[in-house]
Amino acid sequence: MDGKHTSFDLLYNPRLNKGTAFSEEERKRLGLIGLIPDGVEDSETQLQRQRIQLEQKPTALDKYVYLSELQDRNERLYYQLLTSDPAEFMPLVYTPTVGEACQKFGHIMRRPKGLYVSLKRKGHIKDVLRNWPVEDVRFIVVTDGERILGLGDLGVCGMGIPIGKLALYTACAGVPPEHTLPVMLDVGTNNEAFLEDPLYPGLRMKRIEGAAYDEFLDEFVQAVQEVFPRCCIQFEDFTNRTAMPLLARYRDQVCCFNDDIQGTASVAVAGLFGANRILGKQLRDHTYLFFGAGSAAVGIADLICQQMVREGMPSDQAHRHCWLVNSRGLVTADTTGLSEFQLPFAHPHSAIKDLAEIVEAVKPSVLVGVSTIPHSFNRKVIEAMARINERPVIFPYSNPTSKSECTAHEAIEWSQGRAIFASGSPFPPLHYKDRLFVPGQGNNVYIYPAIGLAVFATEASRVTDEMFLKAAESLAAQVTDQDLAVNLIYPPMANIHDASVEVAVHVAELIFDRGLARVPRPANIAEFVRSKVYSPEYC
Repeated sequence: MDGKHTSFDLLYNPRLNKGTAFSEEERKRLGLIGLIPDGVEDSETQLQRQRIQLEQKPTALDKYVYLSELQDRNERLYYQLLTSDPAEFMPLVYTPTVGEACQKFGHIMRRPKGLYVSLKRKGHIKDVLRNWPVEDVRFIVVTDGERILGLGDLGVCGMGIPIGKLALYTACAGVPPEHTLPVMLDVGTNNEAFLEDPLYPGLRMKRIEGAAYDEFLDEFVQAVQEVFPRCCIQFEDFTNRTAMPLLARYRDQVCCFNDDIQGTASVAVAGLFGANRILGKQLRDHTYLFFGAGSAAVGIADLICQQMVREGMPSDQAHRHCWLVNSRGLVTADTTGLSEFQLPFAHPHSAIKDLAEIVEAVKPSVLVGVSTIPHSFNRKVIEAMARINERPVIFPYSNPTSKSECTAHEAIEWSQGRAIFASGSPFPPLHYKDRLFVPGQGNNVYIYPAIGLAVFATEASRVTDEMFLKAAESLAAQVTDQDLAVNLIYPPMANIHDASVEVAVHVAELIFDRGLARVPRPANIAEFVRSKVYSPEYC
């Protein structure tokens, strides 16, 4: 390629492009004179322009599309913008906006990002991975699109999830974006509307299942080990039917984790640590009721049980403190059709269908929603929790916002201001009887980017549940007394970058302590981890 082409192409390489921020010397040296306006601007001027243009977009989805195109034009400016105000921009690049973006992905798709590994490539997945232009991939977020958030089977349109997740790896914890790769496994879709949509960009076939599916997944996992040997795989938004078996199959074989199971569990436990600082209790002092009995619920319950064991409670007794509710009602020892991972939480009890009646019978002090059933924590349920507990802990963790089991206002009002509340989706601050309440967002974004930075820095060979407990402890320790005074049990979202790096340091220490690192232990782990943090500032 001749020099002219090289200079012009520089402006179309998002990783290298600085637009109007190229200096006069750079413009002369790189042959950019005349290709951009002569005014040399600093990044703050560029950010001001982006903010003005973004404000002109009428809807959250329009803003999502605009930010996606900015990422395609100027990657560093994109991350400068995200880190300038995480509380404002994270809901636009991930939940709740990403849900609508995935539903309409085939209609709003611009420049493709990541890799699409379809069933047509079975037997040749290594070749597909080698088409990626970066050899040293350290993180893959992969989904098959079957259970996108609470929205169901979106097929390849679920690609917005890996893209958004990895953007937050970088924006929140400074994992270098050049080492990340979003992957969509296209194994078909059972979404009839998509199969009939002429703009659906994936395979037009029903999903494969059973042995054929397992073989395809296994080929993918093994191909990653060969092509990207230092890579960690994050399984994302797989259905309950496959999520737990996938994690069980590979967690002791390769470096991998499932954020829906382990990340959700970690952020929930961090919230419980925060709530217990208000209550003056430990995790072993509670009874837990999970509305939802899938992989997310069981993942949270498992990690809670591990913590209760650390607090001195026998394992079988810890399990008896956790109850599940599925679509048929309270899960009991007589409930049929349970998966193996649900059985430890199936206790002797009479069958009950109604959630409020279940609350009255089980008498939980902590109610966790992972059902994706909106408004299922109705007034009757919240009032029952408040009647049983002086300070009920209520965590409607389903997202996007449209799937939340209740709003912050409902939980606070119906409990007469006594609920300790956190949710999966963001809710604004509110006043109740002259008191300020700042709802915490129990978002996995507090956890998985930090785990990612720790794994990236240490080149960990495995990801363990102990790392997620350490992450929860570290995150909860950063909540101040001032935060707790307004019922905020997570660090403010505005501080998420510093919070994530701090969590990563503690997780990295554990990785070295457990002999899981593939690099030598440094004299100062905190300095070592911070030296790996990506800066979006122009070089």
